Amino acid sequence: MAFGAVILFFALVLDRLIGDPRSRWHPVALLGTVIGWWGKTNYYPKRLERLTGIAGWLLTVAVFTLPFLLICLIPTRYWFIQIPLAVVVLSFCFASRSLEEHVTDVEAALARGESEGRAAVQMLVSRDAGKLSFEQVRSAAYESASENLVDSIVAPIFWFAVFELLFGMGIAGAALFRAANTMDAMLGYKDDRIRIGWFAARMDDVLAWIPARITGGLLLILFACRGRAGRAVAVFRADGKKRPGFNGGIPMSLIAGGCGVMFDKPGVYTIGSPEQTLEKGGHCIIRTLRETTILFSALLLLLLLIIQGDVFLLLP
Repeated sequence: MAFGAVILFFALVLDRLIGDPRSRWHPVALLGTVIGWWGKTNYYPKRLERLTGIAGWLLTVAVFTLPFLLICLIPTRYWFIQIPLAVVVLSFCFASRSLEEHVTDVEAALARGESEGRAAVQMLVSRDAGKLSFEQVRSAAYESASENLVDSIVAPIFWFAVFELLFGMGIAGAALFRAANTMDAMLGYKDDRIRIGWFAARMDDVLAWIPARITGGLLLILFACRGRAGRAVAVFRADGKKRPGFNGGIPMSLIAGGCGVMFDKPGVYTIGSPEQTLEKGGHCIIRTLRETTILFSALLLLLLLIIQGDVFLLLP
């Protein structure tokens, strides 16, 4: 039986129905607490910070992934226990609905005033939001959502499928990526965290490299259906490498071009050209996130059904 397809399908449905509960007891919140315990700067001798970062990364991945592995080891005859547990914990590893909710929160805050919008977006991004304009606040929110199309949706689903097909332990693959990405989000900066967060940043780049390029291909398919692929490619070629890192610039530039908007991080980069404001173009971005999630999920569900469910045996 294609247990992997069943688990992935219902985890996606669960995420869509209830989103990401905002609680300090949420597994990813607890993961952040663990990272905060060891990921301190100016706490270790500088010559040991890189080594500490590597050891901390390995230990954190092991601790976070262990409960997922234990669920995988439940005998299949107890599927009525294993599958519900796997569905719930897998839903913790991606955040489709939450991306939309974060943007909606920023839009709602902007409706109450510029200062409230700045405060709301500051919860999503590391840049100083104190002097951002209305459009720059929206840009920060939609940039975060566009980049996280890879980090919070495509990559964890991708690693679920890889581990499921190779080892029958899909939820462990999703957990591994979620731990790695959370460490990068907390430590992977070129400030006083540069040494202790170096390994976390590199591993996130490695683990998201293939998913980012899959995302790019999916976006091109969607924008081709809308007659916007040419513009998306043009912006990707012109601005795709302005965003630091190997992966984030791919979805950001393609979405900016495909939706005809501009992302603006003051003093760092502008991506795309403003054919329309983000206030008007935001619905295109949200629609694109949803359609990419649906398309990629459908493709992987089909793949899992074919390989695990012996679909070909049903053909005449």
